[in-house]
Amino acid sequence: MSRLDSFIARMQAQRDCLNALKPAIDALPGPILEVGLGNGRTYDHLRDLFPGREIYVFERKVAAHPDCIPPADRLFLGEASDSIPRAAARLGASAALIHTDLGTGDHAANIEMGKWLGPALDTLAGVGGYILANQPLDVARWRRLPQPAGVPRDRYFLYRVS
Repeated sequence: MSRLDSFIARMQAQRDCLNALKPAIDALPGPILEVGLGNGRTYDHLRDLFPGREIYVFERKVAAHPDCIPPADRLFLGEASDSIPRAAARLGASAALIHTDLGTGDHAANIEMGKWLGPALDTLAGVGGYILANQPLDVARWRRLPQPAGVPRDRYFLYRVS
């Protein structure tokens, strides 16, 4: 599969998972967290899916399209390993949805990142909330859910917080 085809498949899976989660997220209190702003495409989609909902974003350094940059009071800047604890102190474990699409392009490095990322995100995850990730995350109180129809297994990882 070409890199373009792989990117398109990943974006389709991401969109399909987010769209499938919408009714469940609508029924939950708490903010939505986007870990990794990138170009801002997913943040823009989240704003469209959840109008009026608090959406907080984590980004090392903002380089997104100008229309896709969150307000300063909803942006946690810096390395995720530093900004997630700051956010946990401010927001607590309250998130209805955490979406993370962090990655390095290096499978082994991504596995290592996942070892600290899952537990770090757990400090922000509200009971009954959902985690949608581009990599497997191992957290004791998270239960893996099946992908929505049409999303290949292990293309995206969906969890429910207990």
